[in-house]
Amino acid sequence: MALKFGTDGVRGHADELDDAFVHALGRAAAAVLGPAGGHRFVIGRDTRESGPRIERALRAGLVADGASVEVLGVVPTPAIAAVSAAEQMPAAMISASHNAFGDNGIKFFAAGGLKLSDAVEAQLEAVLDGFHEVAADGTRSFAAHALTAPLAAVDALGHIARYDELVTASLAGRRLDGLRVVIDCANGASAHVAPDLLRRLGAELTVLHAEPDGRNINENCGSTHPESLQAAVVEHGAAIGLAFDGDADRVLAVDERGSLVSGDHLIALCAIDLRERGELVDDTVVVTVMTNLGFRLAMAERGIKVVETQVGDRYVLEALEAGGYVIGGEQSGHVIFRRIATTGDGLLTGVQVLDLLRRSGRSFSALAHDAMTQLPQVLKNVRVARRDPDVADHIAGAIRAAEAELGERGRVLVRPSGTEPLVRVMIEAPDSDVADRLANQLIDAVVAVCGAL
Repeated sequence: MALKFGTDGVRGHADELDDAFVHALGRAAAAVLGPAGGHRFVIGRDTRESGPRIERALRAGLVADGASVEVLGVVPTPAIAAVSAAEQMPAAMISASHNAFGDNGIKFFAAGGLKLSDAVEAQLEAVLDGFHEVAADGTRSFAAHALTAPLAAVDALGHIARYDELVTASLAGRRLDGLRVVIDCANGASAHVAPDLLRRLGAELTVLHAEPDGRNINENCGSTHPESLQAAVVEHGAAIGLAFDGDADRVLAVDERGSLVSGDHLIALCAIDLRERGELVDDTVVVTVMTNLGFRLAMAERGIKVVETQVGDRYVLEALEAGGYVIGGEQSGHVIFRRIATTGDGLLTGVQVLDLLRRSGRSFSALAHDAMTQLPQVLKNVRVARRDPDVADHIAGAIRAAEAELGERGRVLVRPSGTEPLVRVMIEAPDSDVADRLANQLIDAVVAVCGAL
């Protein structure tokens, strides 16, 4: 099997998720996840043109192994997770998140809306591997299957309405009347949900990139390309802008001056607000190793403890569950409000930030400035010829040298991607020139071990 589970399910070029592979994956998912959910399963997808084909193959595989499948069509990932939680049935979301349209992926939720643990993913991979057929020449492949399967009747609009109600209820009756907002829907799944919900809450809304055509998802828009949103916020005199990604499980923000506000800032703002309202359990917030050092310093100044996990919002969720904490997330804009949701939710996070902004009576730039000061951070993605999960161990000497130069004034992180052939090199330092120089030294070390594309 060429595709493996990474930090967020299986992901690759859409052609790699061919019908035979996806059908086999559906059979494996039904076998591993189905019994706990009574063999009911729900599927959603984002707006990529490959989505309907993958949806059909996955549904056929699930049905072939005895599952009863409900298909919701285009919905945000957090809406699928919410259905899984409410209905206590496993779920799948067909999406490559912030990637370009040519990629796609499948991420699974166990009954209850929780992403799969490493152990369950390993079990799923083992079952999937058993579906290989071995030819006379020793090659292994998945058998092709007819992709016909009965489709269970499902009230998709009802499920989406319940998700809307969940997000709306998080405001406890408060509204967003008079707040001028620009949103960028990334031509993705939020285009079908976010504009209507925010308008019903009273926001004065300008909507960008909400006309998906199957190929324009994340294309020069959304959370990975916020430039048009930054310009539009200033042009329309808006108080804030929100940029979602393709499947709407993350969000970044733009202040009234057009400056980008990172996920670290959003988590800091919300954690501080929860603490001031007496709702931050054990005065603790959960973040990943990628979170800026400035966040940690800001939390320490306010007496808020920080729990750190490896990259991936499922690891953040595991830490939230283990400690009974209420908020955590990633620099990329995945934020989990555990009392409300089981996964990162861009729309829910956006609504929480809009509510905070309206209650404060202050400008968004002032709020973000006071929440934390971001230290200079250089993050470079090195495309490599050979994947090496132990690359950090193999360049340990170079990493120790960089850490020794920085002392307690900065941080070093070298991490291979779980979904792509690249290695992420991050340096935080008081001076951006120093950060850039040390990053380049580590990149040379990575290339010496893994080769470069």
